[in-house]
Amino acid sequence: MSAQSVLFDAPGPRARRRHAILTAFGFVLAAATIALVIWKFHAQGQLEASMWTSLFTADVWTAYLIPGLINTLKAAAISIVLAVAFGLVFGMGRLSHLRAVRWVCGVIVEFFRSVPVLLMMYFTYFYYSNNGVFTNAINPLAAVVTGLTLYNGSVIAELVRSGVFGLPKGQAEAGLSIGLTAGQTLRSIQLPQALTAMLPALVGQLVVILKDSALGTAVLYPELLQAAKDIGTAYSNTIPAYIFVAVIFILLNYGLTVLAGRVERRLNRRGRGPRKAAQATGVVGAGTVDAPTVGIAGTGVRTGDANSR
Repeated sequence: MSAQSVLFDAPGPRARRRHAILTAFGFVLAAATIALVIWKFHAQGQLEASMWTSLFTADVWTAYLIPGLINTLKAAAISIVLAVAFGLVFGMGRLSHLRAVRWVCGVIVEFFRSVPVLLMMYFTYFYYSNNGVFTNAINPLAAVVTGLTLYNGSVIAELVRSGVFGLPKGQAEAGLSIGLTAGQTLRSIQLPQALTAMLPALVGQLVVILKDSALGTAVLYPELLQAAKDIGTAYSNTIPAYIFVAVIFILLNYGLTVLAGRVERRLNRRGRGPRKAAQATGVVGAGTVDAPTVGIAGTGVRTGDANSR
């Protein structure tokens, strides 16, 4: 019996017909919604060629899109590096064998996971501005990076903790059995495997960081969304500008996902031995049986014919 038949029954003729009808209804509803949106855009003159051609002029790109794209990537890159570092430190802290360290790290992680990113950007922006921590030109960037780092770093810390807990217990027992301490076992054996296992979830969180950088427009950070707003004000094409910037965000996130997928496949191939062990050709003598030689990957141990020893 297959696993599929165990999990659920195969749909019968009525169920398949009902599924086909619902699928067709969903497609019709989606097409009607898209047609309504296009009709409204056309009625408001948002589909005129002049509204879109201005987005491909050199002035728009040099004055708005390229600076906004650079600022978005800069804020996202800094936040990704700091969030990963934050997540590793506090994730390992939540796995510490010291109760005080676990408690402090747990309070910090749970607190920053519960506060909305936009509120953290507001609070840190006003704090930096009122206390002169940075210059006025850097305050918006610092607020965006702080908010993204604290929130997403807390999420990554939970990913690290869950990734280590998801490993077989034999991994930790093997490290302890060869004389490693609990901390050495965590850093040398468990953490590398957990990072590889949680890479898809980690990539999803990095995409969230890139998207949430658009919240920087609330603290006057000149990122890509703010550039779209400025283009709409200057050229009276707000809807096309927002759609165009949304396409840019989609392409950026897709590129990040593809890059992370390649890294994941490369990590999964690391450490793998050859698929088939080489067979040694034995000499057949009287009363002997030629047996293939089996190699154990990574140990250098080979077992051959018992009569050849």
